[in-house]
Amino acid sequence: MPPVTARNLENLWMPFTPNREFKRDPAIFVRAEGLYYWTDSGQKVLDGASGLFCVPLGHGRPEIAEAVYEQLLELDFAGGFQRGHPKAFELARRVAELAPPGLNRVFFANSGSEAVDTAMKIALAYHRARGEGQRTMFVSRERAYHGVNMGGVALSGILRNRESFGPGVAGVVHMRHTGLPENRMTPGQPERGAELAEDLARICALHGGANIAAVFLEPIAGSTGCLPPPRGYLERVREICSEHGILLVFDEVITGLGRTGYNFAAQAFGVTPDILTMAKALTNGMQPMGAVAVAQEIHDAIVERGPLHQIEFFHGYTYSAHPAACAAGLAALSIYERDKVFEHAREISPYFLDRLFGLRDLRGLVDIRGYGLLAAVELEPRPGQPGLAGYETQKRLLRAGLHLKATGDSLLVAPPYVAEKTHLDELVGILRDVLSDPA
Repeated sequence: MPPVTARNLENLWMPFTPNREFKRDPAIFVRAEGLYYWTDSGQKVLDGASGLFCVPLGHGRPEIAEAVYEQLLELDFAGGFQRGHPKAFELARRVAELAPPGLNRVFFANSGSEAVDTAMKIALAYHRARGEGQRTMFVSRERAYHGVNMGGVALSGILRNRESFGPGVAGVVHMRHTGLPENRMTPGQPERGAELAEDLARICALHGGANIAAVFLEPIAGSTGCLPPPRGYLERVREICSEHGILLVFDEVITGLGRTGYNFAAQAFGVTPDILTMAKALTNGMQPMGAVAVAQEIHDAIVERGPLHQIEFFHGYTYSAHPAACAAGLAALSIYERDKVFEHAREISPYFLDRLFGLRDLRGLVDIRGYGLLAAVELEPRPGQPGLAGYETQKRLLRAGLHLKATGDSLLVAPPYVAEKTHLDELVGILRDVLSDPA
């Protein structure tokens, strides 16, 4: 590869990046192995964010790379439209085995954003198939993040989305978020806030529950800064959805496949949705892939009608269930099972949270939140400059040898599931050193 210069950076328009500032001071990773990246200057950097929540097994897993290589030589592409290949069916079966009971029909996409938009279409198609085509509304939450496609942008409760792109899909109503000040510095599920689920009952009373197709929730709001659900909150939302015939969709693109120490957060919290989206950990980030697990009843209502030659669900992607992505998914799921990776994540979570909450004595911290192996450290915002403290701090952390994602003024911490206590000690040690320095 040629050396990094201002000239060979100019053609790429980078996502979710202040491009002009980046190209003045670029951060370039050139290699990764295990729990570490290496920069173009040779610096070793601990990956405290599992890449972007998507590399829980650590980097450079040869089992997955070899599976992809072998698949590309055997069958490089087979479109999913009226054609199939063995690994797509096998991966769907394996995903269904891990999903909550009853969610045994799987539709593949290429990202979490595509999985969310797919789930929206499934919800609409299901109600139309049952003669309830008036159900066209969706409910989400403030501070929610559901990807970057226009449906997900409309669901997301983020101001910048509306400032940049307008309301997106019509008919989306938002509940309040659960990030209550009185729950600050609380490990795990907070005790207060379950009553916020009644926002859904009020929305049903105002708009008519019979007009709502689905409620979309992240069981733990992730990209907004890790908001674990108050005790009883998800249970109450499930109850209201069932009362009104509304589908409950869990967006588990971040929490799915082990981040809570369980297969899915739905199982960690004991609440079963009707539809569940996943992506990142499905292939350990080594191939793009997303998926939607759907209750059989929903699938059958859509599929078991009309003549046999007729397409039942007019939706899909050129690369849905791409052979290489399926090979990566199967290899990743085999490692999770063989090495009891989710169990390790569950066992090491208390140590992780204990060490991270040990930072609460530092000045300039607004909050620490966490559940499983997902947490956020929220910084005091700069007056009149929201997000600046988070942005500058993540850059200082990188220079100190730690990769984290900042969202606003929250630093998101999501170590790989295979992390050991020594890695967590290193992570928290760097955090303490950088956050203790007022520079």
